[in-house]
Amino acid sequence: MRPSPHHARRARGLLGALLTSLVSLAALLTTAPVAQADTTICQPFGTTTIQGRYVVQNNRWGTSATQCITATDSGFRVTQADGSVPTNGAPKSYPSVYNGCHYTNCSPGTNLPAQLSTISSAPSGISYGFVNDAAYNASYDIWLDPTPRTDGVNRTEIMIWFNKVGSIQPIGSPVGNATVGGRDWQVWSGNNGGNDVLSFVAPSAISSWNFDVMDFARQAVSRGLAQNNWYLTSVQAGFEPWQNGAGLAVNSFSSTVNKGGSSGDPGTPGGSTACKVAYAASAWQGGFTADVTITNTGTSAVSGWKLGFTLPSGQQITSAWNANLSGSSGAVTASNVSHNGQLTAGGQATFGFQGTSSGTFTKPSGFNLNGTACTIA
Repeated sequence: MRPSPHHARRARGLLGALLTSLVSLAALLTTAPVAQADTTICQPFGTTTIQGRYVVQNNRWGTSATQCITATDSGFRVTQADGSVPTNGAPKSYPSVYNGCHYTNCSPGTNLPAQLSTISSAPSGISYGFVNDAAYNASYDIWLDPTPRTDGVNRTEIMIWFNKVGSIQPIGSPVGNATVGGRDWQVWSGNNGGNDVLSFVAPSAISSWNFDVMDFARQAVSRGLAQNNWYLTSVQAGFEPWQNGAGLAVNSFSSTVNKGGSSGDPGTPGGSTACKVAYAASAWQGGFTADVTITNTGTSAVSGWKLGFTLPSGQQITSAWNANLSGSSGAVTASNVSHNGQLTAGGQATFGFQGTSSGTFTKPSGFNLNGTACTIA
């Protein structure tokens, strides 16, 4: 039956309204931001990228049981972690996020590998989510090698244990305690058969922290496990699970490597780094004091400074003034306080500290300001 003119007009009207709605919807889809879906990875060595600059990896190698992680905009979470391995051996995996290069897979836009002597600072931030029904550590890994390699195993691995749950322990044996980044750590040293491992174990869980990776790299140098002409190849944050692990999360991760004493980030050390250091010490049996004067011998101002040096064996700092200190023995980094952070061309900053000593007293053999070696007055 042929439709009446009324029905035909009504049909055309409904069709027109539908077309108008479809056009409006298409315009909305074109202009509205599209939320990025989380990416789930179950392949043993599957990876993805986040923020356009970091790699998230499943990295399951110690078990055939299923492990799945879900990458988010800012980190990842472990969504499935089947099986377990003995806690007196190696973990079953290392789900993690990293800046740098790992077995030829380099993160987008990274400036790693980078020689330690060229790095003025390497600020990083990490926020973890923990669980209790598992055996694991929350491990931040720093990899160092004599060559700028992007593949395979590096010579030295620095591990920062932010948390540990269960009857697990670092590789090697405890070798003492150290203050690094303003925190106290139990230090372990050993070798896993493929590389040296230097571990810093927190006395209690740390769920989030902002710190300078170079503070730990300098510890490795001071302990003879690296040299200043070695390369930082990657920094990684994740978990080593032995049992279970579902629910563990890296909520957020950031990593930047500033080279040559300058940075585009506000508040980080920058400017000319030509410098001279005067180190005046007064020593007695069992103790000493030191006054340190930094002179900017460059032609431009330095805005924010960090002075790195290594205390000779047997010396330990107990108090300081006019500077914030990272490390109290071995590798030490002194950074400015609020009133002395600006060094004009030819300008000076002075700070000091007191400490204990054993054996023959000697002075540090070298200093670097924002990563650049200074002359000694």
